[in-house]
This record gives sequence, structure tokens and C-alpha cells, in this order.
Amino acid sequence: MANERMLYFLYHTAAGRILLRPLCSRGVSRLCGAFLNTRLSKPLVAPFLRKNGIAVADFEGAPFANFNACFSRKIRDGLRPIAPLPAFVAPCDALLSAYHIAGDTVIPVKQSRFTVSALLGNDPVAARYADGVCLVFRLCVQHYHRYHYVDDAKKGENVFIKGKLHTVRPIALREVPVFVENCREYTVMDTAHCGTVTQVEVGALLVGKICNRDGAGDVKRGAEKGMFLYGGSTVILLLEKGRVRLPETLFAATADGKETPVRLGEAIGEIEGEAT
Repeated sequence: MANERMLYFLYHTAAGRILLRPLCSRGVSRLCGAFLNTRLSKPLVAPFLRKNGIAVADFEGAPFANFNACFSRKIRDGLRPIAPLPAFVAPCDALLSAYHIAGDTVIPVKQSRFTVSALLGNDPVAARYADGVCLVFRLCVQHYHRYHYVDDAKKGENVFIKGKLHTVRPIALREVPVFVENCREYTVMDTAHCGTVTQVEVGALLVGKICNRDGAGDVKRGAEKGMFLYGGSTVILLLEKGRVRLPETLFAATADGKETPVRLGEAIGEIEGEAT
């Protein structure tokens, strides 16, 4: 509740907006990140794990040398199995919202609308997703902050877009077009089963570091794509029309303002034409 009150102050008051400007800068994010990479941040680890109910035994690398080592911890093999085809799987642990793309425009309920072309800064790529689907995976601080590939694919280069670093909590999404203002990185992937999928990683307040592992080349379904350093953050998947069948209950929940908890590798839909 204290965090929500602080965010309300930052986004809904004149004094808060004055403070928000430097807080959303990449310079502040870099300073915070530098501190969280040092041993001086280690005393923050135990309270963070305890407050968020994180089972240390599920992860590699403990005891963690610093806070970022804890935050970007790697889960042990076998604890996030990838559902077999024809399942379309979640790329990460997150709270999921699903939106139909009306032409080029994504219209979140009770949030700021944005266009795919503004999100990517690339009209030809955006045009692929006309009348397709936009999946928004919001990672909270307690989530596992690594993300993975949803299918075998030939991926392009990672394209970084400079921007600010607003929080990705709903209170900010209602006030500013966060996804097209924040720094972000996207990758276009020609997948084996799902058509052309574009994945976008969006940085958030105090999360200026998006760490993707691979450049252009062949990638495997379920392999790790990258990770975020400290804070909440978001992964967005853009799907072409008619490629993936998603349950209407998912869209209905989103329309009702509810996010759906999902885990990495969990089946969230079915790839069209891949049913066995």
C-alpha cells in the first residue's frame, strides 16, 4: 500500500511529477544499478527474499553476492517445463493481459492506448500485426526475471529504442503511454510454427538494463532469451492474425481489468494448424 501511495503522489500531483522526471532518467537507473551490483547491496537480499516468499532452493547461485545477482537469479533445470506443441507458451513468469489489435492500434481497457508502429518505430514491421494480437506480460519484483523463446526461430538483430523509465504498474499506464515512452528492445523472429513473432522487452522505473543473450541467428523453443535487472518490467509479444488461438476467457479477464498469472513454459493458447 505504501508503494501505491507513493506512485499516486508521483503520477497524480504537480510536486510528484517534478520529482518523477529525474527518477525516470536512465542516469538514475544506472546509478541504482551500479550500487545493486556491489557487495554493499547484499544486506538487501535476505529481506527481499523473505518479503516476496521466494524459495531460494529453487534457484542457482545462492548465497547471492549482491542484490542484482539475487534479482536475476537462474531457476534450476526442470522447474519450468515447456508445454509440448501445439501449445503456445508463456515466455516468462508474469501477469498477462491480452488485446486485439484494431488495425495498428492497441486499446488497453482503463489504460493509455498505443499503436504498434509507435511501439516499434518501424512501420513495415508493425504492418504485419494489423488485426493481430498483443500479449502484455507484466513482471513484478517477486517474479523470475528471465525470459525465453516461445518457438524455434530465425531471429533478427536486437533493436534498442532509447526512452524514459516509468513504472509499468497500472497506475502509471493510466496516466502516460508507458510502452511507447520507456526504453525498450525488440526482436523480429520468423518462427517454425507461429509465423512472424515480434518480442519487445520494456524497461521500467529503476530497470534500465535489458540483457538479451543472442544476436541474429537460429534459436530454440524454451531457450533463455535474456533477463532484466532490478525492478518490475514487461515483455510484449505481437502475433499475426490467425496464427495462435487464445481462450476468450483471457480477453474477457483483460477487458474486466484483471491480469492473469502465468508461468514460463505454461500453455496459454494453441498454435493454429498444429493440433495433433
